[in-house]
Amino acid sequence: MKVVEIRKFDTVQLASESTKLREEIADLRRRLHMGEVQNSRLLRNKRKDLARMLTVLSEQLTKETA
Repeated sequence: MKVVEIRKFDTVQLASESTKLREEIADLRRRLHMGEVQNSRLLRNKRKDLARMLTVLSEQLTKETA
């Protein structure tokens, strides 16, 4: 997911999407450990998407409080 797409979300949507993404990452880790998933790059991309979301979320929260 691109940063431009992420910036279109509001704070509540970002929080729910980040929670959903955390669950997906946990599931992918489990499946990777069990050998069900061969593509480890998928996990890396999800983690980067989560980092992008959390960055934009913190930017929005600082703008709201300022």
